[in-house]
Amino acid sequence: MQPSRNLIMALAFALAALLCFLGATWAAIVVESRSATAVRSALAEAGLGWAEVRADGLQVILSGEAPTEPLRFRAISVAGQVVDGARVVDAMEVAAGTADTGPAFAVEILRNDGGITLIGLVPERTDRAALVDSLSDIAPSGSVTDLLGTAAYDPPPGFTEALSFALASLRSLPRSKISVTPGQVSIRAIADSPAAKARLESELNRKVGANVRLVTDISAPRPVIAPFTLRFQIDAQGARFDACSADTEAARDRIVAAARAAGAQDPVPCTIGLGVPSPAWADAVTMALSALAGIGQGTVTFTDGDVSLVVPDDVDAARFDTAVGTLESNLPEVFSLKAVREARAEDPGGGQAVPEFSAVLGADGNVQLKGRITDERLRDAVTSFARARFGKDAVFPAMRVDAGLPEGWPLRVLTGIEALGELNSGSVVVTADLVRIEGVSGSKDARATVTRILTDKLGGTGRFAISVSYDEALDPLASLPTPEECVNALNAILAERKIAFEPGSATIAPEAKDTIDRLAQQMKECSDVPMEVGGHTDSQGRDEMNEQLSRDRAQAVITAISDRRVLTGNLEPRGYGETVPIGDNATEAGREMNRRIEFRLLRPADPAPGSADAAAAAAAAVEVRAPDDGTIRPRPRPAKDGG
Repeated sequence: MQPSRNLIMALAFALAALLCFLGATWAAIVVESRSATAVRSALAEAGLGWAEVRADGLQVILSGEAPTEPLRFRAISVAGQVVDGARVVDAMEVAAGTADTGPAFAVEILRNDGGITLIGLVPERTDRAALVDSLSDIAPSGSVTDLLGTAAYDPPPGFTEALSFALASLRSLPRSKISVTPGQVSIRAIADSPAAKARLESELNRKVGANVRLVTDISAPRPVIAPFTLRFQIDAQGARFDACSADTEAARDRIVAAARAAGAQDPVPCTIGLGVPSPAWADAVTMALSALAGIGQGTVTFTDGDVSLVVPDDVDAARFDTAVGTLESNLPEVFSLKAVREARAEDPGGGQAVPEFSAVLGADGNVQLKGRITDERLRDAVTSFARARFGKDAVFPAMRVDAGLPEGWPLRVLTGIEALGELNSGSVVVTADLVRIEGVSGSKDARATVTRILTDKLGGTGRFAISVSYDEALDPLASLPTPEECVNALNAILAERKIAFEPGSATIAPEAKDTIDRLAQQMKECSDVPMEVGGHTDSQGRDEMNEQLSRDRAQAVITAISDRRVLTGNLEPRGYGETVPIGDNATEAGREMNRRIEFRLLRPADPAPGSADAAAAAAAAVEVRAPDDGTIRPRPRPAKDGG
């Protein structure tokens, strides 16, 4: 009897299923074996041979006794580089005596044009997704690479604060490496210029928290000077540089020495930068300065390889010819000389006024445009250019069309306005044969920048006079108060008129409004300085109540300043209660002195808020000047009177 067709088909399906099962089992065994072998080999190469490896399906199980917790974590990391980290199962133990020791939490943050990379070990409870998301807006195309590992330990003291500061600082550091360890942040970065370096260092030191130690290594590449410009002048006012550029320190020293020999007085500024047209720059410059010194008056200008020597008409012709011949015969290759002995200016005739254009920039930022321009199109162009530079509502045009102005007038006018934009206040006057610019600036490089603009647009033989001075009060970086100055200024405001509170509460009295307004105004310049707002009471009432009341009052002051749209994230409220008196609590006048608010600069070494050390530090800082001999003694603390 032949088997039925259905039976044959059933046997065929069963055989196929058996073969598939055997194939899958064999494949799983191969995967397990290869995974275990690969991980075991990687661990051995990393010096982690104590770790035992076995595979169970797709899982790779690590067991054995790790000498230390960091080595346990390293074994997991090495295995995760060979197979998918999700397949690694940690069944390891840590040797006795080290199991409770937390791992060395640390993070390195790398940022460059390619994106941001996070490397290191963080506590397991760290929200890594939120951390990466917070950096996506500053990374090119949102490219943030997360290579962080985690460990199931609480963060050590200072780690969370240090990491938060590092992430906040990263926004102003496009090319940097930031290393974070508990209580310390080390920053290596590149700034665009020496000024940007100083600004970054100042900002970082002002923003760092009280419990974080900051180590910075910020380098500033030499500025690119284009065109590479130098202008030296000798006239009745003496010898001086309007602009000086050098390619090396040795070249700068040689140029400065030649300028001193020509009569320049110290200090002699000279910027080292990139863009020099020839390695022989110092040779050419020193030769030209020496030639000008031999003539006794005039101007020599270098614009890249173009050299212009301009002297007044009354210079001795033989002396001028000798200087020109010496330079023409000996200047290094690349440099070409154009020498001009100015003709005597002619009277325009008939006693008529010399046509001129002027632009005056006031200290308030307003600009007045007056004088002659060639046509209506130039009037519109000058007005639009000035408004683009100084603001639409800050420019007041009052120009007159004069078709008889000399050739090149439009270029001279527009160049003068561009140069004026480098000043905080000043003026530019354009005439037929001269562009004169005068004023003050908060930038030490303003004179050189103005010279570079005029030289680049008008040429080395163009006649212009520059009288630009530096005013430190206008320098936005130099004018920032130091942390100590911030604290002193705030306490000086409180010394003039203290903040009053409603009796027994943290409600600020209405008459304190002006004092709060003044504090808020000062805080606009000190919003990055970490400071304590300390509240103090008299001795009446219970200790616990006074401590809480003093802290609430300190917080009320911070809130009042914040309500005036001033950043207060740098302010920390602390309540000292009655522990730091400056007056005698046995008298009403003394108790009134003790009820006060004080600002204090916070530093990394400061004791924790509310600790006995904090109160002791505040008490030690309270001193009074005795009227008898002028010495400074600590104020003794009076005994409690129970009131």
